[in-house]
Amino acid sequence: MIPTLTILDDNGDEGLHRDSDSPGTPAGELRRAAVLLPLSARDDGWHLQFIRRAESRHDRHSGQVAFPGGAVEHGDDSLEATALREAEEEIGLPTDATRVIGRMADYITISHYAVTPVVAIVERPFTPLLQADEVARTFTIPLDWLRQRSNFTLRAREDMDPGSARQHPVIVYEPYDNEVLWGATARMTMNFLRAVDVGHITLP
Repeated sequence: MIPTLTILDDNGDEGLHRDSDSPGTPAGELRRAAVLLPLSARDDGWHLQFIRRAESRHDRHSGQVAFPGGAVEHGDDSLEATALREAEEEIGLPTDATRVIGRMADYITISHYAVTPVVAIVERPFTPLLQADEVARTFTIPLDWLRQRSNFTLRAREDMDPGSARQHPVIVYEPYDNEVLWGATARMTMNFLRAVDVGHITLP
């Protein structure tokens, strides 16, 4: 569910690429996590894969669009390993079907996680096998669609003061395939697109 939001005046993309939505969180209190940004080549270009989280009263992100991922666990030898393990557990994406091409700056969430987005190419087709208690569905969105400025708006939470609301706008996309991409996942998506644009992430 999207919280009550007010559309902001559009003054360009200021604030879209910040790596934190909770800048006051003390670094020592953060938990480590990683998400996978799986990319696949289609006839109409590159697609980015998302999940919709299963409905659960125990999950504050219940029903939201997200990337596969989760907290670092004992035995994960890297953040890349965490992201790949979680993607295999949540959507059945085989680790050996992917090729990691980079990672992005940590994203600090309001739930006190430092989340590292790991970018990978899905090199062969696979049949999704969903972890039903965590994932309701998986789907892809074309990068070209995600780039179009007409497909998203900048909004402010009504419970924030005007200065903070304008400095940290919430990104909300138009529905795609009946799914609404917004919030932290939308911001990480924007950060990824910018990383490609400036050459920090290179697509084959």
